Amino acid sequence: MRLVRDPVFGEVDLTASAEELSRLAGAVADGEGVFGSSALSSGEVLAGVEVRKSSGPGVLIDLDPERQVLVISGDPAGREALADDLRGMASTEDGGHLHIDYFPGHFYLAEGSVSLVVSSPHGGMPTR
Repeated sequence: MRLVRDPVFGEVDLTASAEELSRLAGAVADGEGVFGSSALSSGEVLAGVEVRKSSGPGVLIDLDPERQVLVISGDPAGREALADDLRGMASTEDGGHLHIDYFPGHFYLAEGSVSLVVSSPHGGMPTR
């Protein structure tokens, strides 16, 4: 798994194998887990992801700048919705990517969430 933060726009790019995305989705649904990030990319590489339970409302995707860790926390319903999105990317059979961005009225993200781009295990752009 690689997590790279864009220093200009602040979004985080998550690249992982199907297995890694599935494990992350399970941790998000359960509300706990810690995952490390490899440093095989240029840019601002983050150390990993930490998943926590919280009362919400919704899911907050935040950056702990001191530890350089992406922190995902939220209520059970919001975490399950995010987990479904991650499972969807893990099971895709083609390239592509998913933008997870907060906007007013978002059905599971909390205001203040960091933008997350999740790439397909088959690459960031569709091959068909």
